[in-house]
Amino acid sequence: MGQVEALDEEYIFQGRVIVSETDLKGNITYANRKFCEISGYSKEELIGKPHNIIRHPDMPKEAFAKMWSTIQSGQIWHGLVKNLRKDGKFYWVETEVLPSKDENGNITGYVAARKPAVRQDIQEISEVYKKMKDSEV
Repeated sequence: MGQVEALDEEYIFQGRVIVSETDLKGNITYANRKFCEISGYSKEELIGKPHNIIRHPDMPKEAFAKMWSTIQSGQIWHGLVKNLRKDGKFYWVETEVLPSKDENGNITGYVAARKPAVRQDIQEISEVYKKMKDSEV
């Protein structure tokens, strides 16, 4: 596969935030219009699907393992993620994932909000993720 084109995140976000919600297993239960626009998927294609439908193959498994352990413990996870669009292009986002809780404090799902990542942060984390990915078996 050749060099894949990156999206101009600042332009496509236009000051809006991507928001999605998932159930406890990571299946999408809500996707806002900006998420559909940027990912290239329709709402119908996203709802009910695992959130990793947009996972870029460059993302190391360890990054998501840390995210899951953090949010399943009731904490907020923050990090940079490289996502893959339906058309094969990619985009980087600064992501915050937090647990949704019921009135008894039980986790019922997760909410993620994403905005464009800063170029310098992308360069720094790309190197870290590459090393993590290279050490995967």
